[in-house]
Amino acid sequence: MRVLVADQTSERLVERLRGGGLEVDYRPGISREELLKVIDGYEVLVVRSRTKVDKELIDRGARLKIVARYGVGLDNIAVEYAIRRGIAVINAPNAPTRSAAELTIGLMLALARRIPTMDREVKAGGWPKGKYIGKELYGKTLGVVGFGRIGRTVAQYAAALGMRILVSDIIDVSAEAAKAGASQVPLERLLAESDVVSLHVPLTPSTYRLINDDRLSLMRDGSMLINTSRGEVVDVDALAKHIDRLWGAALDVLPEEPPKSEKLLKLISHEKVIVTPHVGSETYEAYERLAEELALNILEALKRI
Repeated sequence: MRVLVADQTSERLVERLRGGGLEVDYRPGISREELLKVIDGYEVLVVRSRTKVDKELIDRGARLKIVARYGVGLDNIAVEYAIRRGIAVINAPNAPTRSAAELTIGLMLALARRIPTMDREVKAGGWPKGKYIGKELYGKTLGVVGFGRIGRTVAQYAAALGMRILVSDIIDVSAEAAKAGASQVPLERLLAESDVVSLHVPLTPSTYRLINDDRLSLMRDGSMLINTSRGEVVDVDALAKHIDRLWGAALDVLPEEPPKSEKLLKLISHEKVIVTPHVGSETYEAYERLAEELALNILEALKRI
C-alpha cells in the first residue's frame, strides 16, 4: 500500500512505515492543487494542521483507506464525511501532551514576567530594569478549561509551582480533578475566580468562540488568558476589547494562521500579547513519540481493513 505524507513530520515516522512494508512518499508542503491531482494514488494520507482534508479531497482519494493526523486535533479533517466514505481517521493523542503542557507553563511565566518585552528592549539597546514589575504564579489561581490529557498535565505542573487549580469541563471530571488537588467548578465561576485561565478544549460547534465578550467580562482585571488549544475558541475581536484591562494574553493558536487580517495583526502586536506560531507539539521528543504512536496506529488500522 502507498502512503503520502503531505506535511513535515519526523523522519522516524517514514522509517517506521517503510519498515512495516508500506511504500511512503514524503512530500511536506505539497500544494493543494498537486495534492488533488495525486491523492487517488494512495491508500493512506498523513497530514498535520496545514493540510485541509475536506470533502473535495476525500472524493478525489478513490483509494483512500486511512487519513492520519500527525498530532491530536482533527478540526482540519472532515471526519464524519470520511467515516461515511469508509475511511478511518486516526491520530496520536498521547504523544504531544508533555510538550504542549510545558509550552503552556512557559507562556504563563513569560507573560507574568513580561519576558518577551524586556528581551526586545535589551536587544534594541535599552536597559528596562525597574520598568516592568512582574507577577509570581505562586499562590495564584489557575483555571483549566478542558481537563483532558494536556489540561491534566498543565494542572500537575502548575500545582508544583504552588498554584490553586480550578477545572471546568463538559463532563464530570471531579474525581480526576481531586487527584490533581483541583476542584471542578462551572465555567463562569472559573473565569471569575482565576488569575490565569488556560484553554485546553478541542474545536467543536460548542467551543467555537467559547471565550466571547460576555465570558471575557467575567475575568478579573489584571488576569491572564492562555490559549494553546485552537484559535477559534477565543473571539479575538472581543479579546481586543478587553486586552487593556487584562494583564495580558498568550496565544499559541490563532483563528487565522498565519495572521493576515488587519484586526488580528493589530491584536497580536499589542504589548500585552505574546504570540507563538502553533508550536505546542514542536519538540524533538514529541516528534519522536508522535512518529512511534502514529506509525503503530496506522499499521494496526491497516490490519483491520
